[in-house]
Amino acid sequence: MSGTQFLPPRMLVAGRVLAWVLAGGLLLGFLMTVWVAVTGTLAFQHLSKVQSGAADTVDAVTADPASAVAQLETLADETSAARSLTSGPIWGLASVMPWVGPQLAAFHTVTVSADELLAQSFVPLARAAEGVSVENLRPTGGRLDPTALSGLAEPARTAADPARDAADAVRNIDRTPLVGVLSRAVDQADEVFTNSATFIDALSRTAQLLPDMLGQDGERRYLVLVQNNAEWRSLGGISGSAIVLTTDRGAVSLGGTESATNLSRDTRQPVVNLPTEITDIYGTRPARYFHNLTEIPDFSIDGPLAKEFFAKKTGVSVDGVIAIDPVVLSYILSATGPVTLPDGEKLSSDNAVDLLMNGVYERYPDPAQQDAFFAASTGAVFQALLEGRGSASGFVSALSRAGNEHRLLMWSAEADEQAVLAGTTIAGPLPSTDERTARFGLYLNDGTGSKMSYYVAPQTSLAWSSCPSNEASLPRQLTLHLDLTSTAPADAATSLPTYITGNAAYGTAPGTAKVVGNVYLPEGFDLVSAQTTNGASFARATFDGRTVLTFGVDVTPQQTIGVDVVVQGASPATEAEAFVTPTADAALDPVVRASCQSRAVATLE
Repeated sequence: MSGTQFLPPRMLVAGRVLAWVLAGGLLLGFLMTVWVAVTGTLAFQHLSKVQSGAADTVDAVTADPASAVAQLETLADETSAARSLTSGPIWGLASVMPWVGPQLAAFHTVTVSADELLAQSFVPLARAAEGVSVENLRPTGGRLDPTALSGLAEPARTAADPARDAADAVRNIDRTPLVGVLSRAVDQADEVFTNSATFIDALSRTAQLLPDMLGQDGERRYLVLVQNNAEWRSLGGISGSAIVLTTDRGAVSLGGTESATNLSRDTRQPVVNLPTEITDIYGTRPARYFHNLTEIPDFSIDGPLAKEFFAKKTGVSVDGVIAIDPVVLSYILSATGPVTLPDGEKLSSDNAVDLLMNGVYERYPDPAQQDAFFAASTGAVFQALLEGRGSASGFVSALSRAGNEHRLLMWSAEADEQAVLAGTTIAGPLPSTDERTARFGLYLNDGTGSKMSYYVAPQTSLAWSSCPSNEASLPRQLTLHLDLTSTAPADAATSLPTYITGNAAYGTAPGTAKVVGNVYLPEGFDLVSAQTTNGASFARATFDGRTVLTFGVDVTPQQTIGVDVVVQGASPATEAEAFVTPTADAALDPVVRASCQSRAVATLE
């Protein structure tokens, strides 16, 4: 029976073919696996060289862009090689396989984006920067060269688009199926690419704005608002003083300083009529008291309001408005070094914040003396800048940090210039929610009529209830948590100067800090609940399409009061952010973040 065939000849042939197909498929799969492993390893080695050389290259770009061309070209060769190794039909086929496919696709996206960022953005920009140095921004004899960055305006604008596209590609990688190590690597790449795109975009906008702002075609005047974070307002603090800064063909000079008290004197009626949706939340205070200009958390409104207010009170018209705070001054002092005040006091990056927002009130009980001290301090810092002290790169870094922390704000009366500023952090916009990120606004205002905000620490966190599911219509919850803790001494009512405590002038017991908070909910999300640990109630209003909750709490010395706001929405967002009022504490980042992927809670501490 050995010669008997139980299967038809055709089926036997088909079986042999199937066996060969399976064997071939296994062999092909094995070879494909080997190919991907080998090319992936080689690509990883190329990217490792990029990573190891990136820090030195970034330093070179910051110090002298032209000198970084060779280094950038070397890194671009590495990313080009990595891109080539992770491209082609085999990688394309492997990228659609279960489990391993998303890992390979993410790795490919990072290599392609890295290559495009270097080849299409950084290398061409560095080549265009040959002959341009950051040190060209150093003032000489009170003058800055208006054309210092003119040659970079168009190259930076051209480089901004591919940089943004590369950052978007990495940002849009689905992290859900990625394994831990690769997921963390993509998170790190996301941060690097986003920072790079932001840097190039900022350079593009600066190169466009700088010539006109420095008065290349004639005199420009800007109103500089110095906010005092010891008495909170939504965007930082009260506009305690105002300085007119004049530029004329690169020459920069400072005019006299006006105090908010003098500018607000005898202002019984609003200087402008505010829209109803503003007065429903803030009343007419921002248009009656110069101190309250930045109570409205949108600098595109505050800038024009400050211009109008100042013109009506002084007769001086300005071309733009700039806001800074003592923390910004401390950053600038890090670049210039200490300055000497008229009374012989040394103002440095180490003591500026404490001295300007707290110590001055212990030293000078008379508000007029306090105003004089503020004016002298701010003037001394600006004078050090105009004398060209310190490094230009240090100054640029100081302003960059201030902008990222929402401490440096700017508005231009020129529509085309304001259009360039729009969409940047220094334009001071309201938070805007998009498909990737849900954004809260958490704005804090002092209701004590004192400087007790200096002693209140806001610790903020965000947390998602879950990550997006395949069914985008399923709602998810997002929680904003705030702890307001008073660090004032237990005997603050008697141990602190009355100018700091307010001395119950507006009905708040000495030593207690009254905090009025406005919570702007993310667009597209509905309120689920809002509560405080002391039972305070919430008022509800609408501003620019956003739901706004307002609460007020009295925080006694050493006390902590918690606030929880929960919202819900069917959003594909995987990230969350909250814009928080910048405080006197530079360690508290005014932008709080959280990601749903890691179920992590981002805490502001």
